[in-house]
Amino acid sequence: MSAPQTPIDAARLSLLLNELRLPAIKVLWPQFAETADKEGWPAARFLAAIAEHELAERDRRRIERHLAEGKLLPGKTLESFAFEAVPMISKAQVMAIVAGDAWLGKGANLLLFGPPGGGKSHLASAIGLALIENGYRVLFTRTTDLVQKLQIARRDLSLEAAINRLDRFDLLILDDLAYVTKDQAETSVLFELISARYERRSMLITANQPFGEWNKVFPDPAMTLAAVDRLVHHATIFELNVESYRRRQAIERKRGPGRPTAQATIANLAEADLAD
Repeated sequence: MSAPQTPIDAARLSLLLNELRLPAIKVLWPQFAETADKEGWPAARFLAAIAEHELAERDRRRIERHLAEGKLLPGKTLESFAFEAVPMISKAQVMAIVAGDAWLGKGANLLLFGPPGGGKSHLASAIGLALIENGYRVLFTRTTDLVQKLQIARRDLSLEAAINRLDRFDLLILDDLAYVTKDQAETSVLFELISARYERRSMLITANQPFGEWNKVFPDPAMTLAAVDRLVHHATIFELNVESYRRRQAIERKRGPGRPTAQATIANLAEADLAD
């Protein structure tokens, strides 16, 4: 005859789980304990089951925090990006990039070039989302917005600290680099950021203009050459040479319903895509 079981002090157990910072187990253990009792689970199976749920909940909360700080564009995913409309972009290569950590470990960069409205921002944000889901920290920002913040930090004599704070992000996505004003103050803080992350932390940069036009961004030719050299030293470059989605939509509206499109381009973009 088995000995009577000692009643569980649920209140004390709840306090212990709070102290151990195991909120998922605190919520789930009564349900799992009931199932374990009914089905005769060994203690090890019960412990493994609730531990797995605790880890899964921690992953969910971590991704939620990283999404909140990442400031990615809403609704932009790799699943909704029409790779078939951009034949010069290899889906397999992009999927390998978001799955592997070797390039992030050595501070390699991704560079996306193409005309306005061609899907650069969508693809950049989608890559960032996939990396966050794989455990990395990413920040998406318009280049002009970040440059303005860094200029303020420089005026406050805290530029180095501001750049160092960005080190917590495995990938920094600078969208629309070409819109930075050709101004010594703006471009110098941008160059300092590029130099600080060189071979240490990765960057993804989108730009409408190829490198040959970057003298419109950096006023000093030597600075232009140095910035390009640092960015391309360890870089994967994608060129999205497709017709602007905005332009195609305008043409289709003029053409009217039921007529064939002139050229394939990015599909499955919501109306928010028009801000690319």
